[in-house]
This record gives sequence, structure tokens and C-alpha cells, in this order.
Amino acid sequence: MNLFKIFISAFLIDNVILMRFLALCPFIGMSTDEDKSIGMGLAVTFVTVLATCVTWPIYRFILEPLGLVFLQILVFILVIASLVQLVEFYLKKTSPGLYQAMGIYFALITTNCAILAVTFDVISDNYNFIEAVVYALGAALGFVISLLLLAGIRRRIRISPIPAFLKGTPILFVSAALLSMAFMGFSGLVK
Repeated sequence: MNLFKIFISAFLIDNVILMRFLALCPFIGMSTDEDKSIGMGLAVTFVTVLATCVTWPIYRFILEPLGLVFLQILVFILVIASLVQLVEFYLKKTSPGLYQAMGIYFALITTNCAILAVTFDVISDNYNFIEAVVYALGAALGFVISLLLLAGIRRRIRISPIPAFLKGTPILFVSAALLSMAFMGFSGLVK
């Protein structure tokens, strides 16, 4: 039951985009359609879970025992950047179309504050390894669902009569704000 609570908390209650407002650049930039959202979401999911699997033992077995905790940010960013390069090489070979569609946003995964926040959260919340992986998976899937929801909303916006002063970015931010308010309703689920 504890693992389920951790997952639901990361997925819905503390959603990295809609409740913590992290990673807004890829949220806005890659939610133009569902295919891009899924591609970006899967790449971020892979990097988030793998980064957590790598950084947790590095912190617990190397940095903490040797008194090198002050290097945490540097080490975690290096791990994340290395994993992004791995995903980039893979996508370039297997899915050049998705790789081109992601463009600059792919490089932003390296500095995606949501991924770094997840790796910090599992340390600060003192999760064991399994709990850390479950939390990372929940947070990453929360990222994916946020992208897909906004992509669906954007598809509807394109065919809706929008007043001229709200067209473009304003209606996008209003939609994201309303989506965020809807997610506030999950705050009473599990804590």
C-alpha cells in the first residue's frame, strides 16, 4: 500500500508540471500534438527512472559515506546529461522523425528541472531504492499525462471560436491554469 501511495502522490497529487510548476518549457513546447507529447513523455520517463536508479546508489553509497554531499547537484546533472545523450543517440537511429520534431526541446531534457527535482526528492524523502523507482515512475507518468491532456485541449482549441484577444499563448496559459486547478482536486486523495 505504501508503494501505491507514493505512486499516486507523484502521479496526481504532486504532479511535477501541474502542481509544482516544473518543466513548463517542454510542457508548452511539446504539447502541440499527441504524438510529440508521447515521444517527449517516453524520453523523459526513461531518463527520469534511469537517472533515479543511478543517482540513488551514487548518493547513498558514495557521496554520503565519503562526505561529498556538496557534489550532489554536479553529479546528478552529469548523470542526467549522460542519459539524455544515450536517448538522443537511440532516437536519432531509430526514429529520425521524432528526433527532428523534438528539436531544441530534446536538449532541454538535460536541464529539465523536473528530472533533477525527482532525483532530489527521493533523497530528501529518504526513500529506499524501490520506493525511489516507484516515485520516479509516478512523477514521469504524471509528466506524460500532463502533456497528453494539454495536447488534447490544444486540439480542441484549434477548432473552437476563441476571442481574438485570447488567441495563441493567452488561451494556452488559461487552459493550463484551469488544468492545474483541476489537479488540485486530487490533493485530498492520499497523504
